[in-house]
Amino acid sequence: MRRHFDYLVVGSGLAGLYSAYCAAQHGKVGLLTKSTLTESNSYFAQGGIAAVTDKDDIPQYHFEDTIIAGRGLCDAPAVRILVNEGPERIQDIIRAGMQFDVSESGELALGLEGGHHRRRILHAGGDATGRLVTQFVLNQVREHPNIEVFPNGTLVDLLVTDGRCDGVRCWNFDRDEEDVFTASHTILACGGSAAIYKRTTNPQSTTGDGVAIAWRAGCEIEDMEFIQFHPTAIVHPKGDSFLVSEAVRGEGAYLVNMHGERFMVGAHELAELAPRDVVAQHIDQQIRQEGTGYVYLSLQHLDPQKIRSRFPTIDAKCKELGIEMTDRIPIAPAAHYTVGGIRTGEYGQTNIPHLYVCGELASTGIMGANRLASNSLIECLVFGKRAIDYTLPGRPGFREQPVADYALTLSADAQKAGSYQAVRNEVATLLSDHAGLIRTEEGLQTALTELEAVQARCQAETVSSRDVYDEMSRNLCDTARLILTGALCRRESRGCHYRKDFPKEEASFRVHLIQQQGKPVQEIPVKKN
Repeated sequence: MRRHFDYLVVGSGLAGLYSAYCAAQHGKVGLLTKSTLTESNSYFAQGGIAAVTDKDDIPQYHFEDTIIAGRGLCDAPAVRILVNEGPERIQDIIRAGMQFDVSESGELALGLEGGHHRRRILHAGGDATGRLVTQFVLNQVREHPNIEVFPNGTLVDLLVTDGRCDGVRCWNFDRDEEDVFTASHTILACGGSAAIYKRTTNPQSTTGDGVAIAWRAGCEIEDMEFIQFHPTAIVHPKGDSFLVSEAVRGEGAYLVNMHGERFMVGAHELAELAPRDVVAQHIDQQIRQEGTGYVYLSLQHLDPQKIRSRFPTIDAKCKELGIEMTDRIPIAPAAHYTVGGIRTGEYGQTNIPHLYVCGELASTGIMGANRLASNSLIECLVFGKRAIDYTLPGRPGFREQPVADYALTLSADAQKAGSYQAVRNEVATLLSDHAGLIRTEEGLQTALTELEAVQARCQAETVSSRDVYDEMSRNLCDTARLILTGALCRRESRGCHYRKDFPKEEASFRVHLIQQQGKPVQEIPVKKN
């Protein structure tokens, strides 16, 4: 199938949905999603959305908390955009009908999460913020006559001619056929890559296809070594890595070891509410010392009725697993968020004209070396809108010329699905063993060597025609290589990248690491003003 749109959006998380809705005010929009419209990190986000709405808070305070959490790698101009435009986007969706939780007095109920020094986390449905905000925007998308949705299609290629992006090539598994979508403007919002690890809080669809495909197309890829591990994901024999929101610690929960001792007190001024990298590393240290595989999140001292009311989703999941939430929850870190990604400008623009990136897939410079809690959803709203603004008449990204015609070139051999799954398992083991919370040069080099063997085998099995499962395997390997290469080059510990052989921050590494196909790794200075 071949189709043309004014705007093409790939991804149905909050960034994709919101940018599609904004784009629909200016033209016809095609919205593509790998699975269903509700399969995204945004949909499953529990904690909330960070923005200044309280009279005792100001954007400068939010800016400072973000900068501190980013460990010296945040680009100040992008952070200022986020904290200053975030409240405007919140008011936009409230005016459109979005309902956040309110206090008994009728004011917005604001939570506190790790790294924030003030309550500024809006939430909805207690711990269902991502689902309710995403569902709200999704309903607007479904009702808009300018938006056409194409589910269950996996991205295979960017269509790039004469240095410009003309759209995408993908495979639709429902119809077992190739789709070629051309567009005046293409927005990638297809999520991160944390599901490439064995233990993850992500939907299984977030395997880094977008970053691998963009890298092969010539995009600049930034800071892929920074994979954030959420400190508190449930440990259970069923294998669930269900996330327990940071907001639970914001309401007073303690982290305790097997002896019932709080180990974050004295480790950081914010104790359990320290930034995620600090908490995750201390949990990992306790687990290694005790050999248990987990520590406990203790709620024994809190009001059970209040806790169940505030966190109904987590409570329901705990009951399903036979865990009493108001007692103790066994937890350990799990791969959660891709901090780096495709390098963008302040309007989501990439180094390829007419290609934009929003959401977790983008590296805007906001997150630095460690994302501040609940900054992800607000980034989706702010930069989803800014990307569309950049394409309008009178703006630098405006486009009038038609795009080229593209032939259909793909096939799919269902028998190769098993080979793809085998590659996925191998890559997950390599990354989890050698590029998890604790890394060393020896381990990273070992992983790269073994990855080369996996890639060589995949290439040997590839026939002359382009097969979708071969492309998916290539995406896994390319994404893993970007993570490993970045981690190997950054010979220091900073944020959520910890090198046991280089345990300290180094001033010489206060730079972004840029990977671009066919070029050596580049170092780009952080933007300070």
